[in-house]
Amino acid sequence: MKLSFFVSIIAILILNACSYDKQVNPLAESGYPKEVGEILINKCATAGCHNSLSRANAGGLEFTNWDLMFEGGRNGTSVIPYSTDNSYLLYFINTDSTRGPSLLPRMPQGQLPLSETEYQTIYNWIQNGAPNDKGFVKFSDDANRKKFYVCMQGCDQVAVFDAKSKVIMRYVGVGVDPAIEAPHLVRVSPDGQFWYVVFYSGHVLQKFRTSDDSYVGSVEIGNGDWNTIIFSPDSRRGYVSATTSQITSVVDLDNMSVITSLQIDFPHGGFVTPDGDHLYLTSQNGNFVTKVDLHGPFYDTDKIVLQPGEQATTSSRYDAHEMALTPDGHRYFVSCQTSNEVRVFERDRDDDDSLIAVIPVGKKPQEFSASLTRPYMFVTCTEDSTMGYRKKGSVYVINYLTNQIVKKIYSGYQPHGIAVDDDHDCVYVANLNYDTNGPAPHHVSECGGRNGYLTVIDMSTLELYQKKLSDGSSFEYRNELLSFPYFVSYRK
Repeated sequence: MKLSFFVSIIAILILNACSYDKQVNPLAESGYPKEVGEILINKCATAGCHNSLSRANAGGLEFTNWDLMFEGGRNGTSVIPYSTDNSYLLYFINTDSTRGPSLLPRMPQGQLPLSETEYQTIYNWIQNGAPNDKGFVKFSDDANRKKFYVCMQGCDQVAVFDAKSKVIMRYVGVGVDPAIEAPHLVRVSPDGQFWYVVFYSGHVLQKFRTSDDSYVGSVEIGNGDWNTIIFSPDSRRGYVSATTSQITSVVDLDNMSVITSLQIDFPHGGFVTPDGDHLYLTSQNGNFVTKVDLHGPFYDTDKIVLQPGEQATTSSRYDAHEMALTPDGHRYFVSCQTSNEVRVFERDRDDDDSLIAVIPVGKKPQEFSASLTRPYMFVTCTEDSTMGYRKKGSVYVINYLTNQIVKKIYSGYQPHGIAVDDDHDCVYVANLNYDTNGPAPHHVSECGGRNGYLTVIDMSTLELYQKKLSDGSSFEYRNELLSFPYFVSYRK
């Protein structure tokens, strides 16, 4: 009796233990919609390919579940919600070049290609936002998300990145004409509520909300090589410049209407002083910058010559490209793209700005971005060729308290746009890579041209950021973009 009772207890324990040792259904746990998961789990997240054991040798991509898929890989984000044109997963499973890029190696590797029905299932899923099995679309849940924007001058697209994960959340089509309008600059307003796009081959200024990246409206500003927008401190006015046309339009950003247009010598970059009284504009041809009085009704101008003792001229000399204020608002840095210098000026209360430093940097200095938490001013030198074999371009780090160079960094091939993210202690750099001597792009894109890419500088080390994956592996972060990624702007 005792023995049979003991055997019965053991049997019950074994049966109960077995009930907790069931095989996990990888499809049920994946988070994918059923028909999508059946393809990605059974044909992509297989042994030796895009699973947790093998992803380090499979481009860093993992498809075992929906969340891990959005980590991206060594070349960035393979699936972008709503963007079938720019989700490169589709390029590698496509066997029909008439419906878009069809690239090698064909996926799934070592297996039969996906059927037409399977391809269309993945295509339709991405077109509808690539939701999970509960219908949730990634990155759609936080209107206050920290993000940054990169405009693609070759494609009329703006990439929207999640600042925390550094993956592309969305691509937003910009412009109003069928022909390429070449978005030259994207910039977030000081209040963080909107982002604006100006077009090098267009005739409008466009406005979008940062909360959901939805379109707000456009204002006609006329045909011109529009390249920059500079904001008033209260975000209510924008100063939009066309260099060759020699026009700066003053725009009411609340009502999206043109107030007036100013005739300025070859205007490009600049800033408005913290008190809102003056607008500074570089002259891309010459040896001066222009200071515009915004306090009075007539927009009076004055020229600040970049070298004391010289007469102002529009003949090529220093050819100032961009300007940036230090966080205290007392000094400003000027990138001189022909003389390969950064010139530093002190702003004087008596309007007598004075040159205090000349800092030699790399070839063709372009854009600036300053940190508020570290004394660093970053400047991209797009054509610098002193970094080594098959390297072109550098980012100079300048201590804006001492005007001394801290470091020169190779961020990628032909860096141009740059934006500091103090919240995550890093710097985003858009590398043009349009020169065919640069690194071969990972893939092509629907809009053609030669893809550029984004890299990130870790401000704590002043080295390139290393991205860590869920499997413990890491690599030097690089996110491939579309053709001619020109400008970066961060939304806090």
